[in-house]
Amino acid sequence: MKKTLIFTLLILAGFAVKAQKNEQAVNAANSFLSTLNTDELSKTQYLFQDSLRYKWTNLPIGLVPRPGIAYGSLSDNSRMTFHRVLAALLSSQGYLKTTSIMRLDDILNVLYQDAFDKGVIDKNMLTRMQDLKWAHGNYFISVWGKPDLEKPWGLNFGGHHIALSFTMTGTKISMSPYFIGTDPSEVKSGKYSGLRVLSKEEDYGFMLINMLNDEQKTKAILSQAVPKDIITNPNSSQRIENYYGIKVKDFTDTQKSLLKILIQEYTHNFEHQKAHQLFESILNSGIDNIYFAWIGSTENNKPHYYLINGPDFLIEYDNVGFQNDGNHIHAILREKENDFGEDILRNHYLENKH
Repeated sequence: MKKTLIFTLLILAGFAVKAQKNEQAVNAANSFLSTLNTDELSKTQYLFQDSLRYKWTNLPIGLVPRPGIAYGSLSDNSRMTFHRVLAALLSSQGYLKTTSIMRLDDILNVLYQDAFDKGVIDKNMLTRMQDLKWAHGNYFISVWGKPDLEKPWGLNFGGHHIALSFTMTGTKISMSPYFIGTDPSEVKSGKYSGLRVLSKEEDYGFMLINMLNDEQKTKAILSQAVPKDIITNPNSSQRIENYYGIKVKDFTDTQKSLLKILIQEYTHNFEHQKAHQLFESILNSGIDNIYFAWIGSTENNKPHYYLINGPDFLIEYDNVGFQNDGNHIHAILREKENDFGEDILRNHYLENKH
């Protein structure tokens, strides 16, 4: 009887924590919207059913326009409240990665200007790069529906190397697809030399592939050219149907532990409750059922790629670079069948009359 009571209290406590966390996201989003004037709101807020919600890209704004309002056009007050939104949706590491990627766009502009000043590139190349409109302020915020604890709503935040897709209904949250990238992956000149915003995604990958023995590497390493981009990029069918590489049941316990750390580097970009819910679902589906594949060099500063493919999730990481120098990262985490909240919305509509 006592054990049953304790178990029940733990379950109720878990629901209370979820509700509290979701309430924080709803309140932060509504506070942000309240700072916008009528014209700004018309650029920011859309119907939840609008098909634009499903459009995403990682390309610069100079190539692909975004729905929503530009972060750089906001007042200081609106920017501060939007940072509260990011803090409610992301962990501290996810928040710092996001804001650092935004800052990296300004660094990239400086690097190209320095290259031109030193005669490394010509004026035509500099102009072409500037026309891509890389900038800290060229990231766009769109809110889909009205942030609410009961009704479905969403928020997208995107620009060059960021595509954050948030969908919420009741206590359920989806953050899929979640794209992050860096160019350069390692800054190699100027006052920011050495900066690596996505260092662990790269380092843990190298640690894992180089921890495998020769027989394991024969299975894990695919003999093909490194993809020029992630395969599930927004211009593709966005699906990898088959499993490739080595099955994790063939890993040692130490190798499995490192794989878990690598997976958590992605899942733990999200707010604590979502991060643990997602990682626990991965564990419940079975670590042994995951496949790990590698393409390209097992040393940094050379093109390389890895794929972690499980029953209910997929991680892709690609590092090629325009100069084939392995210095330009694209990475994505997807919950299978739950992009833009597909799965949680299906369940929501089944459980609620509309």
